[in-house]
Amino acid sequence: MLITLREVHDSDLPVFFRQLNDPVALHMAAFTPEDPADWDVFAAHWARIRADGGVVNRTVLADGDVVGSAAVYGEPGEREVTYWVDRAYWGRGVATAALRGLLAEVPERPLYARAAADNAGSLRVLAKCGFEVSAADRGFAPARGVEIDEIVLHLTS
Repeated sequence: MLITLREVHDSDLPVFFRQLNDPVALHMAAFTPEDPADWDVFAAHWARIRADGGVVNRTVLADGDVVGSAAVYGEPGEREVTYWVDRAYWGRGVATAALRGLLAEVPERPLYARAAADNAGSLRVLAKCGFEVSAADRGFAPARGVEIDEIVLHLTS
């Protein structure tokens, strides 16, 4: 399977919206929009981040099919990575390949990431890409409706 990244197209947004509304994926990601089913909020969010020159947004493709998104955002010195991969592609190396591609495209360091402490898959992806655990935190997870443990990671090289 060939994993590539490209600029986000308008036609990707309905796919991202469908992926965001997968209840299993929502639970795993935990830190999601308060109402992921609100298209207007979703569309406004994407319009804002696509217009922000400091955000690097990419669509993840697997053999040419849209399977997720990956981004780097935030202030210099505090920038974070984020990614989302369709659940049908979990466990197949897609997120790892996508994140590696994003990291090659965005050479600045340090970069940070956060994941729910029980999201073993995402923590494994981040570790494979060189991220190291730097802290533990707690935060409200809208997808779960409760405060949960999260892991903060960093990448310095």
